[in-house]
Amino acid sequence: MPFHIATTVLFVCLLYGHSYSQESTFSGTVLDQASQEAIEYASVALYDMDSALLTGTVTELDGSFEFEYNTSEDVFLTVQFMGYGTYSSDIFGGVEGRDFGTISLSLNTSLLAEVEVTGREMTTLHKLDKQVFSAGQFENARGGTALDVVRNLPSVSINAEGEISVRGAEGFQLMINGKPVQTSPSVMLSQIAANAVDDIEIITAPSARYDPDGKAGIINIKTSQTALDGMFLVANAQLGLPSIEPYDNAESAHRYSADITFNYKEGKWDLATGLDYRRNDVSGRRVGYVNTYMGDVLTEFPSYGERSFDRENYSARASVVYSPDERQSLGASFYAGKRTQYRTADILYDYQQRTRVSTDQFRGPEAYWDLYNETGTVYQGGIRIDSLIYFNENLRVRRGDFLIGSIDYAFQFSDESNIKISTLYERTLLGGPTDNINLAYPNLTDTLQLQYNDNDNPLDGFRLQIDYDRMLGEITWESGYQFRYLHHPGDFIYLDRNFETDSWEVNPEFTNSIDLTRTIHSVYSQVSGQWGRLSFSGGLRLEYFDREVGLEVPDTTYLLNQFNLFPSLNLQYEVSEDFFIKLGYSRRIDRTTTFSLTPFPEREHSETLEQGDAELLPEFINLAELGVVKNWGDHTVFATAYWRNVENVINRVNTIYNDTILNRIYTNVGTGRAMGLEAGATLYPTKWWAVNLGGNVYSYLIEGSLFEEDIKTSNVIYSINATTTFDILPTMTAQLAFNYLSERVTAQGHDSRFYNPSLTLRKSFWDEKLSVTFQWLNMDMGLLNSNEQRITTVSDDFFTTTNYIYEVDILMLGVYYQLNQPSKVNLLKSEFGDQEF
Repeated sequence: MPFHIATTVLFVCLLYGHSYSQESTFSGTVLDQASQEAIEYASVALYDMDSALLTGTVTELDGSFEFEYNTSEDVFLTVQFMGYGTYSSDIFGGVEGRDFGTISLSLNTSLLAEVEVTGREMTTLHKLDKQVFSAGQFENARGGTALDVVRNLPSVSINAEGEISVRGAEGFQLMINGKPVQTSPSVMLSQIAANAVDDIEIITAPSARYDPDGKAGIINIKTSQTALDGMFLVANAQLGLPSIEPYDNAESAHRYSADITFNYKEGKWDLATGLDYRRNDVSGRRVGYVNTYMGDVLTEFPSYGERSFDRENYSARASVVYSPDERQSLGASFYAGKRTQYRTADILYDYQQRTRVSTDQFRGPEAYWDLYNETGTVYQGGIRIDSLIYFNENLRVRRGDFLIGSIDYAFQFSDESNIKISTLYERTLLGGPTDNINLAYPNLTDTLQLQYNDNDNPLDGFRLQIDYDRMLGEITWESGYQFRYLHHPGDFIYLDRNFETDSWEVNPEFTNSIDLTRTIHSVYSQVSGQWGRLSFSGGLRLEYFDREVGLEVPDTTYLLNQFNLFPSLNLQYEVSEDFFIKLGYSRRIDRTTTFSLTPFPEREHSETLEQGDAELLPEFINLAELGVVKNWGDHTVFATAYWRNVENVINRVNTIYNDTILNRIYTNVGTGRAMGLEAGATLYPTKWWAVNLGGNVYSYLIEGSLFEEDIKTSNVIYSINATTTFDILPTMTAQLAFNYLSERVTAQGHDSRFYNPSLTLRKSFWDEKLSVTFQWLNMDMGLLNSNEQRITTVSDDFFTTTNYIYEVDILMLGVYYQLNQPSKVNLLKSEFGDQEF
C-alpha cells in the first residue's frame, strides 16, 4: 500500500474518532494526603448498586484518571492503592458523569505502625504490558549509573564486554521517560546517574504505539517525579580508592565522578538543568591463544598483556516546559556532550611459530590448543618453518561529540482527546584513530611494523512524531504517525609506514568511504480497555523502511526497501485481588548499525580485523509470553514462560584473513529460537531483612548456514540476579548483590560463565537528605574468578580463545545530597549517535 494512502487513512480515522458520540465522563486526580504527591497505578473502579463492576482504569503518571461509560443507573466510584485506605464516593446518577477533582488517599491505619518502623515501600509492580521496578531498592547502584541499576533486574544479564541482554537477547529499545533514544544501551545507561532514576520499566511484549525496534523489547528509565511547585536539587560525588590489583598496567586507573541536577517548577513554568562528569577507568589484562591452518602450515601465537579502558564523559543538559493552561504545554530540550574512550591492548606474543604439518597429520585446530594448555608450549612436531617473539602496542581511541535539540507540544481538545507533536534533531561527530605498532622483543627500540588508521563519521538524524488518543465509549483509542531520517557518511583511512622511504603509504584495501541514508515512515493504531476482570490492549503498526548504503570503491549503492507490519496484543486477567494471569505477543525489528554495514575491514588490533556487510538484513522477531503474578502482603512472586523466534539472525563470526590475522564479520546466519522461563520474587523474611531474587533460564537454538555450510547449535543458558538487604540501624543499611551468567554456546564456539558479587554500606543523615556510601565492587579477594570471561571460537581451519580479566575488588566512596523532593526531570538524550558510538 503506498504510504500516502496509509497516511490518508489515518487522517480520516482521526476525524472519525473526533466526531464519535459522547459518553458520560468520569475523571479526577489521586494524591497522597500527607505529601500531596501524585499516586500512579491506583485502581479506579465504577460499580452499580448491586456492587457489580461496570468498568475501571488505573491512574496515570500525574495521578489523573479519566474514562467514559454509558449508563443511566445510579453508580458509585472507588479508588484503591496498596498500603492506603480505600476511597468510596457517594451514590450519584451515572448518566451525568462526574469530575471528582482531587481525591486524597491516606495510609491505612492498620499498616501505619509497620510503615513507620520498616520504611518499606512497594519495589515491584506488574502491569498489563510491563514490569516496574523501583531503582531505590538496589543499594549497590548508589552513586553509580543507570547501568548499575539495570544489571540487578531479573531478566537482565551483562557480560565481560558490557553487552546487555534481556532474556538472553541483545538489542533492546531504550527509552527515557517514555521517549525512545535508539541507542547503544550500555553507553547510554552509563551516562545517566543512578540517583536520578526512580523506576525502571521492562516491556517485553510492547504494544503498537511503541517503536518496533529491539528484539528483546523495551527498557524505559523513569526519572523522579512530583506534581508540586518548588525547587529541587540533587548532587552526587564519588571517588574510587587506589586499585588493589594493578594487573601490571602501564598507568593506574582513575575513578571519580560528580553530577548535579536542578529543577524549578512554578506555575506555568518548569525549568531543569543537569551537569555530569565521569572518569571511570578499568584496569585489566587478556590471555589468548590462536592457531590457523593454511596450505599445510600450522601457525600458533599465544599472547598475554594489558587490556584496559580509560573512559571520560561530560555533558550538559537543559529543558524548559511552558504550560499556558491546563490543556496545552510547549517544551524544548538541549543536550551537549563529549565522550572519549581509550582502549589499550599492549600484548606480548611470546612465541609465534609456523610449522609445516601435512593434511593427514593435522589433528584439528582444537587439539593444538589442548596440547598448549597442557604443556605450556606450542606444537613441537612437524617441520618448523620459523618463529618470532614480538610486542604489540595497540591504542584504539573512540570519540563522540553530541549536539541535540528537541521541541514537544501537547494539546487537549474540549472532548478530552489529546494530540502530541514531537521533533528532534541531532548532530553528532564520531571517530577516532587506532595506532598499531609491532616491536621486536626484548629490544623494544626496533620497530617491525607501524600502522595508523582513522575515521571521520558525522551523523545527522531527525525524528517527527504525532500521537493522538481519545475515548471511544469504554475503550481508549490511540493512533499516530512517525518519520525518522538518518544520514551517516564515513571516511576511513589506513596508513602503513614505509621504513625505507620514511613516509606513510595509503593501504587501498582498508581505505574507503561509506554513505548510509535511512528513512522510516510509520503509522499505528491501537485500542485498550477493561472488560470485567480482563484488561486488554491490541494494535497494528505499518512501516515503510528505506535504506541506501553507498561505497566509494567500488562505486556501488546497496538498496533495501520494505513494508512491514508489526501487530501486538496484551491481555491480563485478574483471577483475584492478588493473583493475575498475563498473555502477550509482539512483532519486532532489530536494525543494523552503520558499523555492521561497513563492507571493508577495519583494524581492531594486531590479530583482528572487523568487517560488516552492506547487504546485511535486519532481524525480525516474534515474541510471545504467558505469565502469572502472585502477591501476598508485601511479598511478590512472578513467573513468565516465553518464546522468541528471530529471522535473519546476525552473528559476528571469524574467518582467516591471513596466517596471523582473523577477520570478524557480521553476517546473517539463519533462524534463532528461544524458549525460556523468567521468574522473580521480592520477599521480606523480617522487618529488617529484604530479599530480591531473579532468574532466567532458556533453551536457545541457531539453525541455518554459515559460509555455505549448514549449522545447528543449541544449549541451555541461565542467569541469576540476587540482592539481600539488611537494616543494621534505622539510618544504616548493608546490601549484598550477586550477578551470574552461565556458559553459552555461540554460532562458532562458546562463552564461559561470568559473575560479580558486591557489597554496599549506606549511612544516611539529616532525615535522608545526606547519605554516604561505601561500595566493594567485583568482590574477589584472590579466592574467586570474578569479572573475567573466556571467549572461544573454532572452525575447521582455526581456533581462538581469549580470557578477558578485568579489575576486581574496586572500592568506592560516595556522597549524595538532596534538597527538597524530586520533580520529573525530562533531560534530553541521544536519539541516533550513541548507537554508533
